Amino acid sequence: MATINIRVDEKLKKESEKIFDELGISMTGAMTIFLKAVVRTNSIPFTLEIPNKETIKAFKEVDDISSGKAKAKKYSSAADLRKELKV
Repeated sequence: MATINIRVDEKLKKESEKIFDELGISMTGAMTIFLKAVVRTNSIPFTLEIPNKETIKAFKEVDDISSGKAKAKKYSSAADLRKELKV
């Protein structure tokens, strides 16, 4: 058995531990799953992408709404939303 020591942001660690707990696995179990997927796929087992400007803008809008810096736009009906989205 080998030991791996990593440094991560405390908030990230706590948030991920909460999710792993809900899934019934430990941090060690989650990391083992990740590493086995790396070996099985011979790659990082998810897509790594550099977000485009539109995606970055959307992330910022969500962060601003979540933090209370901005308000989410509300629609009176699904039809009004579709009209704005042009679908």
